[in-house]
Amino acid sequence: MSEQPPVSVIPLLHALASTGGSDLHCKVGSPPRIRVDGRLRKLQVAPLRADDTRNMVAQVLPEDLVAQFRDTHEADFAFSLSGVGRFRVNAYVARGADCLVFRRVAVGAQPMEELGIPTVVSDLALEPRGLVLVTGPTGSGKTTTLASMVDLINTYREVNIITIEDPIEVLHADKKSIISQREVRSDTLDFQNALRGAMRQDPDVIMVGEMRDIETVRAALSAAETGHLVLATLHTVDAQDTINRVVDFFTPHEQQQVRSTLAQTLRGIVSQRLVRRSTGTGRALVCEVMINHGRTAEAIVDPSSQPPIVDLIADGAYYKMQTFDQHLFLLVSDGVVTYEDAMAIASRPQDLTVNLREAGVLA
Repeated sequence: MSEQPPVSVIPLLHALASTGGSDLHCKVGSPPRIRVDGRLRKLQVAPLRADDTRNMVAQVLPEDLVAQFRDTHEADFAFSLSGVGRFRVNAYVARGADCLVFRRVAVGAQPMEELGIPTVVSDLALEPRGLVLVTGPTGSGKTTTLASMVDLINTYREVNIITIEDPIEVLHADKKSIISQREVRSDTLDFQNALRGAMRQDPDVIMVGEMRDIETVRAALSAAETGHLVLATLHTVDAQDTINRVVDFFTPHEQQQVRSTLAQTLRGIVSQRLVRRSTGTGRALVCEVMINHGRTAEAIVDPSSQPPIVDLIADGAYYKMQTFDQHLFLLVSDGVVTYEDAMAIASRPQDLTVNLREAGVLA
């Protein structure tokens, strides 16, 4: 009796796309699973064997990353499947076996209004210069928001946009702008080199997929300081954490100067979380938005001179600012998300409960 041939990843990617899932997980000893609306669901496939995942890696891993994967047991890359879509892939080794995670990505950006992004983020995207940061945990939609911001600029401004991504996740076509999308390892060595090169490419807007190290942060701040609009992401949970993270990249003797530079160049921070919709289908975007103005700039330079950043945001309706909990209050009041799900991601659950009761939303 012949041995069962290795499982191919191709039909699994078809299943991911047809179900509207966001991620596909393939690991030995478990059936493949897809993430739909934030929850992992098993596909009707037998538990994967080591030969299955080894075959999947061979199917999708670019030749130039074979040696790296063999040596480091890690590889990040993009994979396109004709008629299905484009995927961001991480291949890794766990307990001696190959594993993969595929993230489905879009061709073309979604409009901000479809994503539920606050309108003030459009204003940030159309700033002529400065630094705008989009933050949140993995899977919170940062890349999708950045793509929408780039698309808005592309639609309304006649400028040169340089993107530096690892990998490219959303493909943009030139509209009013011209866009050069550069993928780390394929088109450039790393973020640092690409940022250095971008300054010689007559850019108006630079989009950095992720600020991962001090040199990238330094180059991004310098580009924002010299009159460019820089859009970038960080894996931070809120505005205060984002400011702390940027400052902490630097040595103690540099930090006060970095605070001053950040206070001058920062235009805003958009922090994101996703929460399940009350209908049970899809997830709603929850945003904290900080717009940098006089008091927030003073708080960045000297945190002891002002109330906590979150309190400045809460009192900043005039500047169209909002905290996570203020946004959750609106979503619960409008029936978009349930009270229970809101509590699971609220920053101050007790305060949110009190506010909902005072407004008559809760009994």
